Amino acid sequence: MTSAISLAGPKPFDIQKTTELEETLKAHGCFESDDEMKHRLEVLSKLNDLVKDWIRDLSENVKKLPASVVENVGGKIHTFGSYRLGVHNKGADIDALCIAPRHMDRSDYFTSFFELLKEQSEVTELRAVEEAFVPVIKMKFSGIEIDMLFARLALKEIPEDLDLRDDNLLKNLDPKCVRSLNGCRVTDEILRLVPNKETFRLALRAIKLWAKRQGIYSNVLGYLGGVSWAMLVARTCQLYPNAVAATLVHKFFLVFSKWEWPQPILLKQPDNTDLGFPVWDPRVNPSDRSHVMPIITPAYPQQNSTFNVTISTRTVMQEAFRNALALTEDIMIGRPGITWENLFEPSSFFFKYRHFVVLLASALTQDNLLEWVGLVESKIRILIQTLDKNSLIKLAHISPEQFEPLESEKDSVTTIWFIGLEFEKTENLSIDLTFDIQNFIELVHMSAVQQQKFKEGMKIDAKHVRRKELVKYLPMSVLQRHKKLAVSSSTSLNSSTGDIHHSQSATTLPSGTPPGGDAKIRKRSSDASLPTLTTKRERNDSASNDVFVTPNSSESQPMANGTDHQSERV
Repeated sequence: MTSAISLAGPKPFDIQKTTELEETLKAHGCFESDDEMKHRLEVLSKLNDLVKDWIRDLSENVKKLPASVVENVGGKIHTFGSYRLGVHNKGADIDALCIAPRHMDRSDYFTSFFELLKEQSEVTELRAVEEAFVPVIKMKFSGIEIDMLFARLALKEIPEDLDLRDDNLLKNLDPKCVRSLNGCRVTDEILRLVPNKETFRLALRAIKLWAKRQGIYSNVLGYLGGVSWAMLVARTCQLYPNAVAATLVHKFFLVFSKWEWPQPILLKQPDNTDLGFPVWDPRVNPSDRSHVMPIITPAYPQQNSTFNVTISTRTVMQEAFRNALALTEDIMIGRPGITWENLFEPSSFFFKYRHFVVLLASALTQDNLLEWVGLVESKIRILIQTLDKNSLIKLAHISPEQFEPLESEKDSVTTIWFIGLEFEKTENLSIDLTFDIQNFIELVHMSAVQQQKFKEGMKIDAKHVRRKELVKYLPMSVLQRHKKLAVSSSTSLNSSTGDIHHSQSATTLPSGTPPGGDAKIRKRSSDASLPTLTTKRERNDSASNDVFVTPNSSESQPMANGTDHQSERV
């Protein structure tokens, strides 16, 4: 770790730019009203009372504990994530942890407490994800989305003033409880390690908004999640401890556009605590050496919060950092016509690429689709990793935005994702992704069968489309908005200072994207029943090449009873 880069305080112009930044964030709905904050507190209070009542009732009537013990058994809700950090915006969900004493089991949480939640009139969209790496109950409580984890501590009673930063609390806990506790412990440690909490919060609000508008805010798809963005901003605060928020936002992009990944980000040197839990250490763990963008959590057991990041998603984020650096440099020197609004313009994703893989997840009911989409989305990064290994593909860019089809099939509902493809500049290029796509489809179905989540009518389709064919899948308003954004983004960046010009106009593609052409069928007879994606480039002359693509999606079938293929837990 390095010490602070600069201890300089703010100049009047920096303070002015911070005021402008805060006003822009308010205009984008990044702050809640007093009534909304009060409503959140009321919801958390009701949930906390519900947890206490559940623990007390189960302790007395099921666990048969003495009345004197039941009276003091305790239990509580502890928040973490954006709400705990103080950077949640309007409509944001709340991450919470149910902390229970040692006689309560996780099975109790996912049975009797789940049933208790069902009985509450305020609770809607309730579902349990017990098999997840970090088991969770998801719900809406009085209209607020809640993701609630569970941890059982090795304590007879849970006091109200419990300090979760105490490493000794982890003794004799199972790994799932440790992972559940980690969210709270990391959040509290981040707040302890930043030099100025209010400045940190304002800068983090700006970075979160920017990341969401750029389509790079999604841990599950291989970008960064909330805690990872928070740690990057916290590290920036450590490097510039006396800077105001506007300066921190600019320095954020300066630092991380030049960061030499996979050099890890650390907020502090790892503790010497050793309670037997695995920690991130590429010197000891070979699997840690494959992480391409490590950001290490500051609480024991230290983990890489970005193990989902792929080569492609890191490339997308690095380009976004460079483009944002150019814009913030102009903002901080007061270049006319460049404001914070330019930084928060959405990405023009659909005009960056000429070729796309379209993933369609379908189910018979909306409830089934909700569960199916969650499972499919959790595996998309694996498809991106596979595409990254193809030497003929320069970039596979997954957009987190989900769409509904323009015309739904009868008796089914569908969600659509888009992956933008950029090919290497290679003559006589031929790409067949049939095998990769089919493996991905089988992987998702295998996982659904193993987790007993597969239901009749669940299916995945994968198709190739060119940009001009997107009108079959997207409303014209979306395409027109992206085209306008592409032109606007190109204009902003071309007027920026420095030599960073990576944005593409509506008619200019990123370097390495092949020119378009007419589609022709190219299909192996042995692949007749598989979804195929084949790209063929034939030489006409040195200045122009054609791209030939054959899409042929087919409905994928579940493996009968999960036994048709040798299964592996994923």
